[in-house]
Parts: sequence; C-alpha cells; structure tokens
Amino acid sequence: MTTQYDIIVIGGGPGGYVAAIRAAQLGLKTAVVEREHLGGICLNWGCIPTKALLRSAEIYHYMSHAKDYGLVAEKIGFDAAAIVQRSRGVSGRLNGGIGMLMKKNKIDVIWGEASIAKPGEVVVSEPKKPAVQPQTPPPKGTLGAGTYQAKHIIVATGARPRALPGIEPDGKLIWTYFEAMKPEAMPKSILVMGSGAIGIEFASFYRTMGAEVTVVEVLPQILPVEDAEIAAHARKRFEKQGIKILTGAKVTKVAKGANSITATIDDGKATQEITAERLISAVGVVGNIENLGLEKLGVKIDRGTVVTDGSGRTNVPGIYAIGDVAGPPMLAHKAEHEGVICVETIKGLHTHPMDKLKIPGCTYCHPQIASVGLTEAKAKEQGIEVRIGRFPFVGNGKAIALGEPEGLVKTIFDKKTGQLLGAHLVGAEVTELIQGFVIAMNLETTEEELIHAVFPHPTLSETMHESVLDAYGRVIHI
Repeated sequence: MTTQYDIIVIGGGPGGYVAAIRAAQLGLKTAVVEREHLGGICLNWGCIPTKALLRSAEIYHYMSHAKDYGLVAEKIGFDAAAIVQRSRGVSGRLNGGIGMLMKKNKIDVIWGEASIAKPGEVVVSEPKKPAVQPQTPPPKGTLGAGTYQAKHIIVATGARPRALPGIEPDGKLIWTYFEAMKPEAMPKSILVMGSGAIGIEFASFYRTMGAEVTVVEVLPQILPVEDAEIAAHARKRFEKQGIKILTGAKVTKVAKGANSITATIDDGKATQEITAERLISAVGVVGNIENLGLEKLGVKIDRGTVVTDGSGRTNVPGIYAIGDVAGPPMLAHKAEHEGVICVETIKGLHTHPMDKLKIPGCTYCHPQIASVGLTEAKAKEQGIEVRIGRFPFVGNGKAIALGEPEGLVKTIFDKKTGQLLGAHLVGAEVTELIQGFVIAMNLETTEEELIHAVFPHPTLSETMHESVLDAYGRVIHI
C-alpha cells in the first residue's frame, strides 16, 4: 500500500470518515488515521449507544404505564446488564459497518496516533491504551506506525469530557458519559452536574429506570442553548417526573464515601449537601488538540479548539480541521457536513461556508427537545422585530391518540420579511420533526410557503403548521 496520499484524515469519527468517503468519491487518494475505534465517540460512546439506552427506558416507561393504554402488564422489571449489552451491541454493529465503508471506498485505514511533523507529513506511532474506553482491535488490512505524506491533512480528532478541578472523574464514583453508559448495576441515586444535552439525557434515562436524580446547573436556565420558553416547559415536565433541578448553583466540593459521594452545592445564597451513589460530570467537552504538533506549526487555537474559516481551512496552508475539534456546536451532523464542505473546497468545487444557525440541535430525553435558528431572546438582541407562533400538542389529534398531549412548537419570524428565523420544539418525536423547519430555512422559506403547504392528517407535523398559522393570526385548533 502507498504512503503517499492526496488527503489524510486524522480521526475516524463522523466528521473524519464522512470526509474520507466524500474525498474517495471525488477521486482523491485517501487514508484515515484512527487510534481507538472507527466511528468515533458518537458511534461508540455517544449519540448511538445513548439512544439505545434511552429506547430501553422509553419501552420501560410505556410498560410501566400500560394501564393508560387499556393494557395490562404485570411484574415489570429490567435487567441492567442486558440493557447495556444491547446498547454495546448496537454500537458494535455500526462500528463494523464503518470498516466495510472504508474498504468499499478503497480508503486506507492507518491504526495509531498521528502527529503532523510538517505540512504534508503525518507521523503515526503505536496507539497508546486509552484511559477510559476500551480500544477496538484494528480492522484487517489496516496500516500501522510509519511516516505518510499527503497534500492535504484534515484534523478530525473530536473532543473529550471536560474535567473540573477537584471533581475529576475517577471511573467509580464520579462518572463521565463513558461510565454512565455501562453501569454494572442501576444506581439508586444520581447527581448530574450540567444540564446540557448529555446531562439531561442521562438524567432522563436514570430517572425513568427508577433512580432519584438531582441536576445541578450553574446558569439560571437548564438546557442553556435552548429557547427559554421551551426550556421552562421541559423543566416542568422533568420536575413532574421527580427530577430535582437546582439552577444558578454549582458543585464546589465532592467528598467520596465507600459507595457514594456527598456534594456541596452553592447557589450564591446558601450551601447544601446532597449525597448520591454516583455523580455524572456533564459540564461540556474540550477539543483533542494535544500532541498533534499544531501549535508548533503555528496553527491558530482559540479556547481549546482549532480556528477555521468556515470551510475547514486553518491559517496554515494544507492543514484543515473539522468537527468538535474545530469548535461548537459540537454535534455529529455538524461534523459530517463540515467534512463534506472541507473536502469539496480542497477539490476546488463551489461550496458555501458552514452556516451554524441552520444546524439543528436535538436532545433525546423525555420529552424530546429540538431546535434550529435563533431563539426569541437572540432575535430581539439583534434588534429584529419578530412574530411568534405557538401551538401546544394538546390541540393535536395524533398527540392525544399517542397519549402525548404535553408539548409545544414555537416558531419565530422576521415581522418585516416573513423569513423563518428559528423553530423550537418540545414533545414526542420532535427530533424527527425538526428537519422540516431546517429544510424550510435552507430554502429561505417565508410564512407564505409554510402556510400554503399541506400537512398530512393525523400527524404530529400538523403542530408545525399550526404554529406558523398562529404567528400570523390564523391558527385553527386553539
């Protein structure tokens, strides 16, 4: 196999492997360097396995509420080991699929840890054993340690959990998402530090499985990136489920016991202590920028991530960055699209820089949350005069038939032009609905097109239509 390539991608996660496939489609000789597992954190320890866990929790929830649907279910229980095994099996199946895609597209996989010696040259060493997650054996036919050349080098090394001083994860009592995803037994109580998507998803999972859950958030609002109205709606639902939420508060100290932690929490007015079997640290992630040779080469770094121009280019010719390592939003679908833009830019195709306002965000708790574009507060901060539409799920026939009448769709329009600026949803299956608004925003749709579109009945998607109608005084079913 050759050691000379058009493109070498460092990192085989969603951004990296998609960039490699697009490069191969465009006729570029391509290799991917990976040190742990193809598919990256998303496929192996993030997006996919957490959704498998949450699906088990969802089924358990419905079984526990069978009476609400005229059904009888007795002696309901769960097998924690089997739930984890199913989740790991889903990841394993997809991990193998990525290897097959590499082979199908004639992309070389180089197993090891990469550093950039100079523009155009990547040195790969034997992979070190990861500190937390197990290492996947290298696929058959992979290359190993050595020096490789490429005209273009794409850094797609992802991110890792952020650790707060004095509250560092230990793998036993203080967990990151790695440990939270594979508990040996379901803890009876959990303290979740951070209320972003990761924290809230685990809070939702463990509460559904019966744990006492407390969420601590330093900011005044849970789900800080979401529209305040949607976050408030979600908070009420979480608290109704029994999740205790402390906002405007922070964990200042953690004392460890034999099989529990006691956290000191300060809300600026008083302190309190909460004891739980486990603490999940979900206070964000930091880019994997170390030991790549980036700073030595003069690649610009800002707040722990690589600075790019919107098309993946760094300030050093021939070196690019995509995905989490290139900054927020740290989402797999952002990384994938960014990878395509980067490769097509390298090939010389006409591309558009990434528009981060059109990247949807989804949180797969119960209820689900999904959003795209500006929040109401952000739109008003920009001095935009807006029209706001709202429609509750209780006015939707399909939602009531599903037994999911609690939810809300909120749409934000520019009052002068009718441009759709943002959409924010909370409720059943909204992570599947949001793409309709994403497409509308990409097509620069105004309220007129959305109002005249015919939505099928009975579907949850009708709530989207009614929210638009409400923004213009035409709502029907409330």
